Amino acid sequence: QVQLVESGGGVVQPGGLLRLSCAASGSIGSINALRWYRQAPGKQRELVAAIISGGSTNYADSVKGRFTISRDNAKNTVYLQMNSLKPEDTAVYYCNALISIMYALNWYWGQGTKVTVSS
Repeated sequence: QVQLVESGGGVVQPGGLLRLSCAASGSIGSINALRWYRQAPGKQRELVAAIISGGSTNYADSVKGRFTISRDNAKNTVYLQMNSLKPEDTAVYYCNALISIMYALNWYWGQGTKVTVSS
């Protein structure tokens, strides 16, 4: 059984910053890739940032230069540092991880953490 638990969401003013965390626990063999998605009200879920085991990262154009994804392998944790937040960043943010357990490779989702950017 694998669990992904996000934290760090909240309410922030435009221009502010937040740091999201997602910790994986359970019988984890290895974590091959980690992603952050977000879903705003009435919109489809979209990929925000991703990091693979080698450390390569990629970002949605809308967050480039403002968001940074990073990981702590020892803690099985991925972070999303969000700076210069805008009202359009308001959404529920979800952690998504590609995890191997024994010889199976599967994607897992966290429960989400809500981010509201408002004055």
